[in-house]
Amino acid sequence: MNTLVNPTSVNARSLPERLRDPSLFVEQACLAGNWVDADNGEKITVYDPATRAAIGTVPSMGAAEATRAVEIANSAYRSWVSEPALVRAQVLERWFDLVIANAEDLATIITIEQGKPLAESRTEISYGAGFIKWFSEEARRTYGQVIPANERDRRIMVVKQPVGVSAAITPWNFPIAMITRKCAPAIAAGCPVIVKPSELTPFSALTLALLAKRAGLPDGIISVLTGPPEGIGGVLTGHPLVRKFSFTGSTRVGKTLMRQCSDTVKRVSFELGGNAPFLIFDDADMDLAVSGVIASKFRNAGQTCVCANRILVQDSIYDRFADKLAQAVSQMKVGNGLEPGVTIGPLINSAAVEKVNRHIENAVGEGAKTLLGGVSSGADQFCSPTILVGATASMLVAREETFGPVAPLFRFNEIDEAIAFANDTPFGLAAYAFSESMHRAFYVGERLEFGMVGLNSGSVSTEVAPFGGMKESGIGREGASHGMDEYLEAKTMHIGGMSRPV
Repeated sequence: MNTLVNPTSVNARSLPERLRDPSLFVEQACLAGNWVDADNGEKITVYDPATRAAIGTVPSMGAAEATRAVEIANSAYRSWVSEPALVRAQVLERWFDLVIANAEDLATIITIEQGKPLAESRTEISYGAGFIKWFSEEARRTYGQVIPANERDRRIMVVKQPVGVSAAITPWNFPIAMITRKCAPAIAAGCPVIVKPSELTPFSALTLALLAKRAGLPDGIISVLTGPPEGIGGVLTGHPLVRKFSFTGSTRVGKTLMRQCSDTVKRVSFELGGNAPFLIFDDADMDLAVSGVIASKFRNAGQTCVCANRILVQDSIYDRFADKLAQAVSQMKVGNGLEPGVTIGPLINSAAVEKVNRHIENAVGEGAKTLLGGVSSGADQFCSPTILVGATASMLVAREETFGPVAPLFRFNEIDEAIAFANDTPFGLAAYAFSESMHRAFYVGERLEFGMVGLNSGSVSTEVAPFGGMKESGIGREGASHGMDEYLEAKTMHIGGMSRPV
């Protein structure tokens, strides 16, 4: 049975009091390297999802501050892009070193403002820092190309140049990694970047900006603007000086932002919602499959865009797999992420809890059985990990992204039946398949309509591989060399008269 750790049992010290370096807790926004309040003096209060206690406040900024950030970034752009790639790489390397040196404090900030267990927060710091390190190295590898010309006196060269001022709106579920995944390639390429973090988790972003400044990043190259999305987002998507826009969040919001970017024909990259299928075939290593579901489904309490949303199990092993999964999940401990041993933290807010409960109630109402867990009381923001058996395609858990610790199990008989059900969604971000047959794994992997496929692995996230989706799950890729290309323009230079003597 899942254990719920009393969230109030954690010593109620303030966030700065928990940090080795209290100066990392910043309650002002970073506007082009300067720490400022909102023009109107208004502030937003940020709450701990585990205790619902106030953590602190940040400025409630809007269009005026965002416009200034864009104009300053554009002024700083020419100086930054003219720096040798080695200089940009060295600044990023120092930023990486500072993030690693302050990893424990950063993890504490994430856990208090976002809720995930401290062990997961430490993993996110390592993951997020990996993007800074990777793109510090990629800064020196923006190679061009020489193309054989079709005329004797012509030479054709392709050079890669930064796109210009860039902007990003980032989510609350990975408040460090989603920023470094966008900012590190932009800065490496030579682009200033303006970030609007989630108003639910702004302190992680502000700490990153502080460490970037300590690493020697010049003023104007990074801004972190806190506040509601409308005013800031309107400028970042509409200002003609912003040439690149990146967003991670829901498909509904992404479509709106894409329309707003279209008036100035910005370069865009969108990492949007998912509905990940997790296929388990009758020849799968069952223990490995259970571990894969645990890693994919229950990380961050199920609040990830790539987590398993539909778990498809072949009929002959369905009952055995359900029992094994229930036994493993029953050992999970729910509670405040600061408590030792906690593996499931709170959901981000009460609306998230309501959605999880609605999905469970709908599934049970349509005939599913609760093998473990169930509807939460709603008195707090904690949800017990839940396993539903007998799930069907008509249920909300099959059609919507639950974004919570609910694992619905669907039966299937034939391989092509499972593939068809897996692909029967407008989303195409991540998918998973477990089989001991290499031929079956490749057969399935090649037919799944998703940007990332984990074969015998519950993880598809790393800085060395491209991350992104198909269909309504987004446009573009982050990570690997593909992530660098998102911030670079290919310019072709045609040189004539090359057959003349000197």
